[in-house]
Amino acid sequence: MSGSTYFVRRLSTRLTSPEYIVVFKSTATKEQIDNYANEVNNNGGKVTHRYDAILDGFAAVIPDHFLNSLQASDIIDYIEPDGIVTTQ
Repeated sequence: MSGSTYFVRRLSTRLTSPEYIVVFKSTATKEQIDNYANEVNNNGGKVTHRYDAILDGFAAVIPDHFLNSLQASDIIDYIEPDGIVTTQ
């Protein structure tokens, strides 16, 4: 029963928090990606995971006031809400 309770609480948190996946274009350097990750942290957000194998980017909690700045960047390919992906 406690496992179910945890799942419901965790799912609720993920659905209501502003978590996004930020993916950079292939031309972005590691230093540029690091700078953007630092900017997220400096503007009230939190980078929660870094990606560098299949794509270059990070997952982060991003405040609304800073999301618009990221979306305007030329080196970011796309930003999408983070979520649970299933195959069925």
